[in-house]
Amino acid sequence: MVIVRAPATVANLGSGFDVFGIALSHPADIIHVQLAEETTIKVTGAGSQYIPVHPKKNTAGVVAEALDAPANITINKGIRPASGLGSSAASAAGTAVALNALYDKGLSKEELVWIAAKGEEAASGEAHADNVAPAILGGFTIVSQDRITHVDAHLEIVVCLPEISISTRNAREVLPKSLDLGSHVHTVGSAATLTVGMLKNNPELVGHGLADSVVTPARAKLITGYESVQIAAIEAGAVGVTVGGSGPTVLAIPKKGQSRAVASAMVGAFFSQGIQSRAYQTRIGGGVDLYLD
Repeated sequence: MVIVRAPATVANLGSGFDVFGIALSHPADIIHVQLAEETTIKVTGAGSQYIPVHPKKNTAGVVAEALDAPANITINKGIRPASGLGSSAASAAGTAVALNALYDKGLSKEELVWIAAKGEEAASGEAHADNVAPAILGGFTIVSQDRITHVDAHLEIVVCLPEISISTRNAREVLPKSLDLGSHVHTVGSAATLTVGMLKNNPELVGHGLADSVVTPARAKLITGYESVQIAAIEAGAVGVTVGGSGPTVLAIPKKGQSRAVASAMVGAFFSQGIQSRAYQTRIGGGVDLYLD
């Protein structure tokens, strides 16, 4: 048996739609994988009742099939599905790393990213790697066509998850089909600023680089109270706020030492809108951890 801890992730980061992603130190899924003649899946934990267990419909099962590595897979969800925190990606990434070790496949982490991306298609309808890349590699990742760039960044992060459900498919449907040149220039500038901020571990630059006038405004409309939460976070010491992945998570970059104040302010702002939420005072962390039982 192999046991892995697969971290939550946040993709897009405002200006990096389908390109940027970060791994979080917590929350995480714990996955147990055992050799078997055919794949079976059991899911427990947060939101497990909403997750399909048929191998062809579960991201972990798709990965097992892609690797030709049948197994009994038990996933203890610490990451709620439909949260914007890479729940489906954690299952796919964790299973890919576990099966690679269990069957001694000898695949590199980069190769496993593309295998795990196939699993994401079961959840969102598309095989994309913006969440699975940081889940496996850790840190800050940039996915561009067939290339992955990794930065070992270390920043404090606050993510606030309201009791709202938004599926990845629905969050993609609200996106504009085209953009004007001015919006493109603004987004490219923000993305460049964010990347430099990650390289320098500079929260101010990263916070400024979250700015996006295309994807974020469209998805923010799906999150009741988003503007209030954004304002509250900034007033409490955040240097930037955006939608986490496809939402409904809201991500904030706090100034050093301001994580607790920012987290409290975000929860309070959601509560003022009649919405319960949970805030994680976390940071950019490592990728999947592997344990041999």
